[in-house]
Amino acid sequence: MLKQLYIRNYTLIDELDIPFHPGFSVITGETGAGKSIILGALSLLLGQRADSKTIKQGADRCVIEARFDLSRYHLEEFFTQNDIDYDATDCILRRELTAAGKSRAFVNDTPVPLTTIRLLGQQLVDIHSQHQNLLLQEEDFQLGVVDIIARDQQQLADYRMAYQQHVEAQQAVKRLEQEIQAARHDEDYLRFLYDELQQANLTQGLQQQLEQESETLAHVEDIKSAIFNAEQSLTGEGPANAVGLLRESSRSIDAIRDLYPDARELADRLESTYIELADIAREVSSLSCRLDFDPRRLDYVNQQLDTLYSLEQKHHVDSVEELILLRDDIHQKINNIEHSDEALDELRKNAVIALDNANATAAKLTAMRTDAARQVEQEMRSRLAPLGIPNVRFSVAIEPLGQLSPQGADKVSFLFSANTSTPMLPVAEIASGGEIARVMLSLKAMVSSAVLLPTIIFDEIDTGVSGRVAEMMARIMQQMGQADRQIISITHLPQIAALGTHHYRVYKEETAQGTKSRMQQLTADERVAEIAQMLSGTSVTAAAIDNARELLKR
Repeated sequence: MLKQLYIRNYTLIDELDIPFHPGFSVITGETGAGKSIILGALSLLLGQRADSKTIKQGADRCVIEARFDLSRYHLEEFFTQNDIDYDATDCILRRELTAAGKSRAFVNDTPVPLTTIRLLGQQLVDIHSQHQNLLLQEEDFQLGVVDIIARDQQQLADYRMAYQQHVEAQQAVKRLEQEIQAARHDEDYLRFLYDELQQANLTQGLQQQLEQESETLAHVEDIKSAIFNAEQSLTGEGPANAVGLLRESSRSIDAIRDLYPDARELADRLESTYIELADIAREVSSLSCRLDFDPRRLDYVNQQLDTLYSLEQKHHVDSVEELILLRDDIHQKINNIEHSDEALDELRKNAVIALDNANATAAKLTAMRTDAARQVEQEMRSRLAPLGIPNVRFSVAIEPLGQLSPQGADKVSFLFSANTSTPMLPVAEIASGGEIARVMLSLKAMVSSAVLLPTIIFDEIDTGVSGRVAEMMARIMQQMGQADRQIISITHLPQIAALGTHHYRVYKEETAQGTKSRMQQLTADERVAEIAQMLSGTSVTAAAIDNARELLKR
């Protein structure tokens, strides 16, 4: 829960450092004193979009920082997942905004994206402002309340998984249908392309092999001449050929090897060299025998190369290997066309199975919601009757949605009537402003018992009520603050202010530097004066003071 709030250079606040406490606290102050400014700063800290215009005039940046005690709320996993240091008793959230429009967010001095501080903030603080009453018009909000009371999070997660599988199965059917339609439209062309590639007899390394053969055949005469010259030098007629000369040299040195030991190694090396050179000579001679000019073969090779080059250019590839991949891909497409009906039938069967599973899972969810709806009806009637609506009728209507949605197959509506003679209608259509405020407070109280939310702030939840009803609303908030929860109510009603365990006042102060908003925690005597002023207005009477003391005694 919130322990400390620090604000610097935010609109009319130059600096504010205020402690908060567990239980039920109230904030009072005249209209325009700055209560909404403090809420705006807290909303900015919790991830609301930043606006540099909120920086105090003349300042280069504003800073908003809050300290929280998380020891009872099991949030360690969030910090682990986001690689943030976890301190259960002192978690620090900070937001900084510069006049240049730059914004930075920190959790325990670790820089974090705005989405991270927003997700954490949603688990720490719920700010209920008057515009939130409009949520009663939204079906998703009403469905969410029922789901919370049903405690169906695991069943809802199971359903969403089944629903996603159903959606994916339907998409797979549609995608294959489109692919089959497009493929059949292009089937003749695909077969033409495949036949063309198949006739090219493509194999790995074919292009390199043909290019080398073409180069050889185109220069047969030059190659033959070079081989002939080499052959003559190695083994030509007469004693001047290389093999003959080397043989004579080897024989000469070999003849003295016993007479001159230093010549033995040379004799061996000459013998080895002679054997190698003689072998080379035989290889050169065989090259000449294998080489023969065939103009028809050259034409064939060049035609094959022209075919390859043409195919590569046509299909925008650079090698035969890519042509082979393309050929195989086209063949697979043709094969898919030939067997498309079987594949489509299989996908349709899977889609039917997925739909049946999603419907079955949705039915379980509906059953849990139906049970929870009866609980919501009973609890809301018991909560609203003491709040000045003794003849209240409250019903949760669950109707089939007509199709599956990510939230299930149900449409939820809260129906309301304040008396026995008026038919029940959707609560947002029939309830007055004061009745909606009481409905929302009752819903929040009911939901807070099922959700472990550390801090709830009510911004003028008492709109449209007064007297005994206001006191009963305050009692509800007081009870909410007794269950490891922190409730803060911004109010204009003395009946609510008097029941707060802690009381804060927001006021404006005129200084030499201009108007500034201040906030202070009131002492016992200051509370009497503040509540008396709320009771009697500007002129505080003795009767108002006595009345204030009486309210505080309660």
